[in-house]
Amino acid sequence: MDAKPRNVHGAWHGYCAVVDQAQDDVDRIVAAWRRERPDLDVGPLAIMSRLSRLSRRLDGARRQAFADSDLEPWEFDVLAALRRAGDPYRLTPGELLRETLVTSGTMTNRVDRLVARGLVLRTASSGDRRAVLVSLTPEGQRCVDDALTRLVGLEHEFLQPLDDEARERLVVSLRSLLGPLEHYRP
Repeated sequence: MDAKPRNVHGAWHGYCAVVDQAQDDVDRIVAAWRRERPDLDVGPLAIMSRLSRLSRRLDGARRQAFADSDLEPWEFDVLAALRRAGDPYRLTPGELLRETLVTSGTMTNRVDRLVARGLVLRTASSGDRRAVLVSLTPEGQRCVDDALTRLVGLEHEFLQPLDDEARERLVVSLRSLLGPLEHYRP
């Protein structure tokens, strides 16, 4: 394999073109694909495979942080939406749907289960007796605050290798990448 990055049909091939310089599993995978498919620009794999691996590891760490706080990820999502709403930490089921991107049937089930655990209350709205409000209980607030503290601590550890400037550049780059994909549904 030559030491210079290759350019196939004007495509980007500058990232870790030499197997001997590989620094992680993704570098080795990309180099192998470049060797086996020199006709194909596999450069995006250098980024997307890392994002995929980071996502899997972050998902596992999140699940552990939530489990250590006696919560399932979906429970954290609902409780976090209520907590972010600010005092008095209540939302309508419709507002919770928009915050958590689940169906109304799923939300009804989730609220029922959180009510049974004593983490939220379901009450009638004082302005409209037909409207329902879901409110965070003190126990629900304790659980979500504990889980968030654990999660942010883990995420700080994960980001340790990056200085503040590198973190800001990463935020800008990821925002640019994610923006057009926000509403993509395969």
